[in-house]
This record gives sequence, C-alpha cells and structure tokens, in this order.
Amino acid sequence: MPVSLQEIKKLVRRGEGQQIEFKRKVAHPEKIVREIVAFANADGGYLLVGISDEGGIPGLKYAEEHDYLLKKAIDELCRPALSYKSEIVPIDDNLGVLYYFIKPSKRRPHYALADTTQAYGKAYIRVGDKSIQASDEMRQILKQSRRTKNIKFTYGENEKKLMEHFKFNKTITLSEFVSIAKIPGIVASRTLVRLCLANVLTIQPLEKGDLFTLKESF
Repeated sequence: MPVSLQEIKKLVRRGEGQQIEFKRKVAHPEKIVREIVAFANADGGYLLVGISDEGGIPGLKYAEEHDYLLKKAIDELCRPALSYKSEIVPIDDNLGVLYYFIKPSKRRPHYALADTTQAYGKAYIRVGDKSIQASDEMRQILKQSRRTKNIKFTYGENEKKLMEHFKFNKTITLSEFVSIAKIPGIVASRTLVRLCLANVLTIQPLEKGDLFTLKESF
C-alpha cells in the first residue's frame, strides 16, 4: 500500500526524535546520507524531505529530482550498501514529500563517505534527534554483536576496579576507566566493549564521549 499524506502528517506530529528526521530539501545529499546511516546503525527510522524544522509541510517542487539526487548519494556514499523503502507522497499536482524508511541493519556498522573520492567513511549513530559520529567502542559493539553470542569474560583486577566504581557512581567513561584502573586506553576499550557484548554494561553514545552504565541485573 502506498504511503498516504495522512500517514506523513501523523509522523510529522510526532516530531523529530530517535526515529524521525525532517529535511526541507535535498540541498546537501551527502549530509542526509549521515542521517540514513545513523538510522541503519541504530533503531531504524523515517526520513521525510519537504518538511520544515517547525513541522510544516511545504513539500517539494520537482520532487522526482530531489529523490533522484538522494538515491544517487545513498548508492555512492554508503558503505556497505543498505536497503530502504522510499516513496514520493503527493501533496497536490505540483508538490510532494519524500518518504524514506530505513530498517535497523544486520550489516552494521554502515559508514558514510563525504564524497566518492574517499576510500573510508565515518560511522554515525542516532541519539535522540541527532546523528552523531560513532566512537571506536560503539563501532566495535555494532560489528561484533552481529556474530557473537554468549560472550564470557574473566572477572579480573580491571573488572573488580570497575565494579567498585559502580558502587558509588552510575556511569563511567573510557578516560575515567583508564585513570581508575591505570591501564592503557586500548585495554580499557576492549574491556568495556567485551562487557557490553556480555550484557553486563550498556553504552550510551554521546558527542563528547560515551557513557557506560552497569545493567540493573548486576
């Protein structure tokens, strides 16, 4: 069934957030690709083009051209390729809204290239109404969670220091763990990633540095 204008209005009323992003037009398609990659790396989401930041629906003239430019950018700038559903939803005879639905990907992490000359791109993840660059730890968790199950870990000195920290604090950062345990950053990073994969910790991606939290069951 085609997406209706009423369905678009319903999504717009929800406002921008973890799974919804508005764009007025496709002025910089390479930047919009970051949003699509972020959705694929997180919980999936809806990208609506032809919507103002305030939630108005002015639509797009020549919506087919905007759709072509965005699809071309997705094909050229996403690594690995990702799948999505797209439609042009008409407002009237002259205007339309682009509707893109992106599922959470089983091939994550996906990367967005800045242009076609780049060999490597950057991974993004959706956090609230923003798409932020994923940290090394977040990328490893996304990558390894595709193929690892029932992760076990050794409860050594580093883990003991970490658990002591959680007796008096709700969260910890990578740099705090390095300082507390007096270990190299790469060792701290691997430890935190392993504990997230083992469902001992959860990671909250943030622009200024991820926060790690002990799960309630522990």
